[in-house]
Amino acid sequence: MELTVLQNQFTAIYHTQADGVATAPGRVNLIGEHTDYNNGFVLPCALNFRTQILFKARNDNRVNVHSLSYPGESDSFSVNDTISAGPSQWGNYVRAVAFVLQRAGHTLTGADLLISSNVPQGAGLSSSAALELAVGGMFNSLATLNLSPTQLAVFGQQAENDFMDCQCGIMDQLISANGQAHHALLIDCQDLSTQLVAMPENLAVVIINSNYPRKLVDSEYNQRRADCEAAAKKLGVASLRQATLEDIAHSTTLTDTERKRARHVVSENLRVMSAVSALQQGDLATLKTLMAQSHASLHSDYEVTVAATDGLVSLSQTALGDKGAARMTGGGFGGAIVCLCLPEAVHALETQVLPQYQQQFGLTADLYVCTAGQGLNVSYF
Repeated sequence: MELTVLQNQFTAIYHTQADGVATAPGRVNLIGEHTDYNNGFVLPCALNFRTQILFKARNDNRVNVHSLSYPGESDSFSVNDTISAGPSQWGNYVRAVAFVLQRAGHTLTGADLLISSNVPQGAGLSSSAALELAVGGMFNSLATLNLSPTQLAVFGQQAENDFMDCQCGIMDQLISANGQAHHALLIDCQDLSTQLVAMPENLAVVIINSNYPRKLVDSEYNQRRADCEAAAKKLGVASLRQATLEDIAHSTTLTDTERKRARHVVSENLRVMSAVSALQQGDLATLKTLMAQSHASLHSDYEVTVAATDGLVSLSQTALGDKGAARMTGGGFGGAIVCLCLPEAVHALETQVLPQYQQQFGLTADLYVCTAGQGLNVSYF
């Protein structure tokens, strides 16, 4: 939304003008799913979809929050008190970031906030991470905390893990913090090191939201993480990052479920590194193979796909032919798929995949042609 419109909305609510805006992007993960909390490799890019928070410092310790996405709701809490969950689910993400910053010993300041976001919710595009980073960036600036973008990403992950009780890895927050336009970001989730990977100019990033209902916090996400940790312990490694496919195949102690989970993670790490090379070389044929293998592994070994996303991927692969690649993206259990394709192939996705999907599944999918965007930014008016 245009900042002038947002500023008018802010003034209508708070009867004063905002000082500045903190903005952070959603992300799409090109490949490397469920590897981040196993200390593995991921290859996301930030999107041009963003969460914006207009803010104004207060002279007291209260944080007041309104969201244009939920016009009938608001939240208010004091950063001087012990912060606990409130009645608003989206408001709790603001509380969560304040909680982990406060827990770490940072002194926060009160603020009036207005949230606006065009990151599609429930699509696996990390609307929550975008909100956490924008909130963190706002507090970092107003309270002069002098935290780096990577440090803010870690606090965002802690907010999700310890306050919202979703045991996500660091990927979503780190790409939202450090994304660069026209690039994907190879992240080593073991040491948080990153490498920029230029996106080929002739490849479009297309996201198709299945609109199949998905609630990650309430899903089996946490169980998948527990399965992986159990597998690592039985394999005698600190995390599945240290395991090999040979280790998994020869283990006599893994349950069938643990073996499948571990096999996905280890093979997915290998696919990420191959995908980096393929992107650098503009090798669409290899990307197509790798993304198809990733989706098959998420379906069979990690068991996080649903019929709707499997159907979308199958329809997209058929429509794209040799002009693109497709797989599910995000945590799974619904959400979106991602396609990397030649620009001229987008029309086939729009005219073939969307109507066929609606006919087969009774759901209307949303298609977004995206560009790799910039990470967290805080500016003043």
